[in-house]
Amino acid sequence: MEQILIIDDDVALCELVTEYLEPLGFDVEAIHRGDAGAERALAGVHSLVVLDVMLPGLNGFEVLRRIRATSQIPVLMLTARGDDIDRIIGLEIGADDYLPKPFNARELSARIRAILRRAQSDPAPAESRPLALGDIAIDTGARIVRRAGKRVELTSVEYDLLERLLRSAGRIVTREELSKDVLGRSSSPYDRSIDMHISNLRRKLGSQLDSGERIKTVRGIGYIYAQPNQDREA
Repeated sequence: MEQILIIDDDVALCELVTEYLEPLGFDVEAIHRGDAGAERALAGVHSLVVLDVMLPGLNGFEVLRRIRATSQIPVLMLTARGDDIDRIIGLEIGADDYLPKPFNARELSARIRAILRRAQSDPAPAESRPLALGDIAIDTGARIVRRAGKRVELTSVEYDLLERLLRSAGRIVTREELSKDVLGRSSSPYDRSIDMHISNLRRKLGSQLDSGERIKTVRGIGYIYAQPNQDREA
């Protein structure tokens, strides 16, 4: 049974979500303060955290910062509908995905399942061999990424994005393809999730020594992972 931690000060909402998720096979624990929630999230007993932004004690962004300082546990942020700033900040800090309030419980369970599938994916034996390009090497079985021999800590979304781009290195991968393959859902015209995760990847991986930008934007279409010997202006 998957252990889900909800950090939200809306007690009634937590009770409704618990009533919906538990019959689906989830074990749900609710914490109503940010400081207590951050401590509980770092206990190592949960599979995923559902985190609200507005919390007493410590706001959701600070909770996420504390979690990401030492843990890569998947985090689904709850944001106010239409508040793009909250979504962008959450994704920048390291949230795996977001869901605007008010939300449908069925959509919440679908997002949770999609995130858990990514985090717990068990690659087929044929794909468990190392994947390497330039200074980046991936152990696909252990989901470990190294740059120039040094380990790089990535969230589950960032890892899946990198692996997807590496397997298509030198070719354009559209935003829609990335959203479906990595987030498990179609993208909407104003959804910045993939863009923010790409930005985080660029920051963590840095540039390639011989070809400058590692992940290039193809305006209006998607992204391309540059081959190490590609020209800078490609």
